[in-house]
Amino acid sequence: MTLPNAPRGRPRDSRAHQGILTATAELVTELGYAATSIGAVAARAGVGKDTVYRRWSGKAELVYEAVFTETEAAPAPDTGSLVGDLTALLEALIQEFSAPAAAAALPGLLADFAADPGLQARIRSEFLAPAKAGLMAVFERAAQRGETDPGLPVDLVLDTLAGAVLFHVGLVGEQPGRQLATRLAAMVGRGIETR
Repeated sequence: MTLPNAPRGRPRDSRAHQGILTATAELVTELGYAATSIGAVAARAGVGKDTVYRRWSGKAELVYEAVFTETEAAPAPDTGSLVGDLTALLEALIQEFSAPAAAAALPGLLADFAADPGLQARIRSEFLAPAKAGLMAVFERAAQRGETDPGLPVDLVLDTLAGAVLFHVGLVGEQPGRQLATRLAAMVGRGIETR
C-alpha cells in the first residue's frame, strides 16, 4: 500500500545531481554553450539522458544552475554592516561571473532567455526568487541597525548590484580589479542609507 502523497519512482541521487552539474560546467568551459548537449552531459556524468530531463527542462536551465547558482546557494553574508555585506555579496558575484564557464555560457543563455518567456519565468521562480528571499536578512539586519529604511525596495537594489556585475564582467568582459566590489558596495550603500 502506498501513502497518498508518497513520491513515485526512485529517490533522487544527490551524487548524480552534482555529477550532472559538474559535467555541465566542464563541458561548457571546454566546448562552449552552443556545442554542449544534454547527451554529452549525460555521458560525462555517467547517467542516462532521461535522468537529466527528469531534473531540468532543457540545456539552458541546466547550464544556468550549473554555472550561476553558487552565490545564490551561499548563506547571506553577515559582516556587521550593510556595506560590508554588500561587498561580500558583490565579491561572490564577481567571482561567479568571472569563472570560465560563466564567460562561455552567458551569450548563449541570454539568447535562450530572450527567446523563451517560459524559461525566463522558471529561472525567476526556481532560482532568482529564492536567492533574493535568502538575501532579505542582509537588509532586515541593516534596517534594524538603522542603516536603511524598512520599506527599501530590496528587489531593485539586488537587481542593481547584479546588473552592474553582469555589465562589467559578463558583457563588457572586463577583468575586475580588486576594488570593484568595494566601490560598488560603497556607492549603493550611500544611495540607500537612511538620511
